[in-house]
Amino acid sequence: MPTAPSGDILFDQAACALLLTAADGVILKANSMACTWLGYAEEELVGKLRMQDLLPVGARLFYHTHCQPILQVQGSVAEIQVDLRNKRQERIPVLINISRRQEADGMLDHWALFKASDRRAYERELLAARKTAEAALDARRSAEEALKKLNAQLSAADRRKDEFLATLSHELRNPLAPMRSALDILKLKFGQGTDNRLLQAFDRQLRHMTRLVDDLMEVSRITQGRMQLQRAPVELSALVQGAAHDLAATMEAARHTLRVSIAEPPVIVDGDATRLAQVVINLLTNAAKYTPDGGTIELCLSCDDGTAEISVRDNGIGLPASALATVFDMFSQLEPALERSKGGLGIGLALVRGIVQLHGGSVHADSPGPGLGSTFTMRLPLAAGSVCAPAPVPASSGAAPSQLRVLVVDDNEDAGETLAMTLELYGFDVKTASTAARALDMLPGFAPAVALLDIGLPDMNGYELARRVRALPLGAGITLIATTGWGQQKDRERAFAAGFDHHLTKPIDFDLLRSYLPR
Repeated sequence: MPTAPSGDILFDQAACALLLTAADGVILKANSMACTWLGYAEEELVGKLRMQDLLPVGARLFYHTHCQPILQVQGSVAEIQVDLRNKRQERIPVLINISRRQEADGMLDHWALFKASDRRAYERELLAARKTAEAALDARRSAEEALKKLNAQLSAADRRKDEFLATLSHELRNPLAPMRSALDILKLKFGQGTDNRLLQAFDRQLRHMTRLVDDLMEVSRITQGRMQLQRAPVELSALVQGAAHDLAATMEAARHTLRVSIAEPPVIVDGDATRLAQVVINLLTNAAKYTPDGGTIELCLSCDDGTAEISVRDNGIGLPASALATVFDMFSQLEPALERSKGGLGIGLALVRGIVQLHGGSVHADSPGPGLGSTFTMRLPLAAGSVCAPAPVPASSGAAPSQLRVLVVDDNEDAGETLAMTLELYGFDVKTASTAARALDMLPGFAPAVALLDIGLPDMNGYELARRVRALPLGAGITLIATTGWGQQKDRERAFAAGFDHHLTKPIDFDLLRSYLPR
């Protein structure tokens, strides 16, 4: 074991500067480190200089006003940071500890000095690092604030977009309503002629426009997660057959061959029949759009292992492999709009995916490549148990109900008159009113069995009118049907809360309307 150094060696070879002074500051002894730092030989310090002589003016004042009183009271001071002047009058930053002791020769002060120049360098580095970190933090906060502001702007723009789409679809539905009714009248009057190609073209384009408007309305619901499903047991065999029937005119116009293969009913899923029909129609419309005239499209419904599978296969333009992953994205189109001859908004497949996912199902696309056709397949879980949907209401034979009275209330005179003309062709006794006040005046004398009420009336909204009708003695027996361009779930709920029996969005599907009429 090494031998510990004696007290003098320990004093002389200490890693810090050590000095012994009298109480008045006269230096009595200094070790080698003190001599080195101060630049003096020991004989130049001992008995010739006082510690106060090595202090600059400010530090000297601090020593007299602070250190000395504390030494007298406490007998020691610690970690006093001051500058000392060396022999070349250079400043040396040091930390000082002083301990005062009573010795045989009188009161002595023991000084221990520690250089603080490195510490100051560290402090400067730490300060610089802190400033850098604070600057980075400020920059990050600024970036986060800018991001929040941008997010708020985007959210506001997104809300305005949704509001615009909802308003646009509503405004587009208003003119579509009288056009639909007028076309139905023309088909009844002239549809049995030898050449009804104009009516068929008008009908196809009107249905196409109606679907586009519906897609516009619902795209915002999908993206906002606000679409609500009216779930019930849905028999897919009938639904798929119905969708094929709806697209028959489109297929015929393009001279496509539509082959349908449907599993034996019942194929029951828990879903929203309207939305699921929309999915199948969108897939068929997409296939018809991207298949050259005269192509072949196959619609297949199968049921296997707890899953219903609906596939639409075509021999059209096909999909490149790079498009398979994005074909269901919103506004995704294979070709620039100006190069497409059949138009479209690029939201049909996005709606398909959104609706299928809401049903807990999946949908994917396959294609061998460009020019080799495509297959879109969606899978839905079968409903638990075997609950069947209510039997579909069979289509009316067209026989005129005997003098069933219907009141049509719509401030759009074209819409009201054309709807009334259509109903009259089916044998209904119809009267129209363009205001709520006029409708209320007509009710006691006319006593309709059915009242179709527009919601956006000039003098009173349709909800209030429905409540007033229900309050009349004959109001309880009237079938009230809301006819409006607003078709969101909240609009339906508001209509039912006001006393309506049914809610129809414009343009009115006349077959659906007839299914609501008393027989």
